[in-house]
Amino acid sequence: MSNGTSSHRGLLVSFSLGHLANDWAPGTIWIVAPAIAAAMDLSPAEVGLLITIAHVGAALGYLPAGVLADRVANRGRLLLGTFWWVAAGYLIASFAPGFWTLALMLAIAGIGDAAWHPIATGVLAQSLPTRRAHALGIHAMSGTFAEVLAPLSVGFLLAWFDWRVAMQISTIPAILMGIAFFRIADSVPSSPHHAISLADLRALWNIWRVPRGLGVIGMVSIYNMSLLAILAMTPLFLQRVHGLSLAQTGAVFSAMVLAGALVQPFVGRLSDATGRKPVFIAGTVSAGLACMAVACSASLGAAVLALIAAVAALYGIRSSVLASAVEFGERREATTLGLAFMLLDGVGALGAALAGAVGSLDLHYAFLMAAGMAGMAAFVAIPIMQK
Repeated sequence: MSNGTSSHRGLLVSFSLGHLANDWAPGTIWIVAPAIAAAMDLSPAEVGLLITIAHVGAALGYLPAGVLADRVANRGRLLLGTFWWVAAGYLIASFAPGFWTLALMLAIAGIGDAAWHPIATGVLAQSLPTRRAHALGIHAMSGTFAEVLAPLSVGFLLAWFDWRVAMQISTIPAILMGIAFFRIADSVPSSPHHAISLADLRALWNIWRVPRGLGVIGMVSIYNMSLLAILAMTPLFLQRVHGLSLAQTGAVFSAMVLAGALVQPFVGRLSDATGRKPVFIAGTVSAGLACMAVACSASLGAAVLALIAAVAALYGIRSSVLASAVEFGERREATTLGLAFMLLDGVGALGAALAGAVGSLDLHYAFLMAAGMAGMAAFVAIPIMQK
């Protein structure tokens, strides 16, 4: 094995573990939110709004982090700081006295987690240019595992503790990885680009302001609106419609996300080999059909199977979505990925708020809305995505 191959493999392993640790506390919010709703007497619309505010606030960190990653040589120190931001942020958020204070603190806490993504994925995209979607799929899979294990663990924690203590315990992975990363930070490759200039930003703007660039922005945003609508309403749907406990809800939610985690690397490799467009369209159309099945299902078993299929389809194509953005952006990988993540969690987070508003009428309607969004993303992709 060459030194370069060994170095790249070590980088992928350490970044994957870092992604797992950073996404752990944010990954609990899907199950903690219903517990917060019970404690604060929140409606589905308010739960959706809470998740939207948390994601929109976090989205503010993506693009600046991407630009900074392309400008600063020692990106390892930037990555190191993200763990401590997440740990401190969620610890402080756990003491919030009310809805708006909690929403604000979650938004601020999420900035640290948000900053990790464009920096880490930018390094991977630069280090493994011929295997981008595969590398991004492995990295994404570890973050998805956090969304598998964190809801499962916090569901059981909530059987013993209130949501505040459960949130505090959930900061432990970030703290542990923050300690470990003191030794890893200096081995992270430095940026190959010169400092980003106004001319670079103008060139980036010129790339994205054309019709196809705006189409990619719309496609990415609508895709994640569908995903976040499903994730935001599923715990409430399982508890209020089907009568599941928090622990049972956490287990089902984890199974949904686990399915997506397992298929991501394989779908990423498939999109490297066959093209982004057919993979993206197949994933969004499949998810739309599955969401319709959720809305129409009469039994718990059928609803759970359809939820697993919907989330697996949308999570599975995530690395392909990111690779498409990098390839369209042409250069400045971290900056382009920062923009992509900002769209995914910023604009895409509106899906949670809309689903909450629709779900206040009937939670089944939220999944019909998610199906429509998935179909719309596929429709937008047809003329703009390259084969």
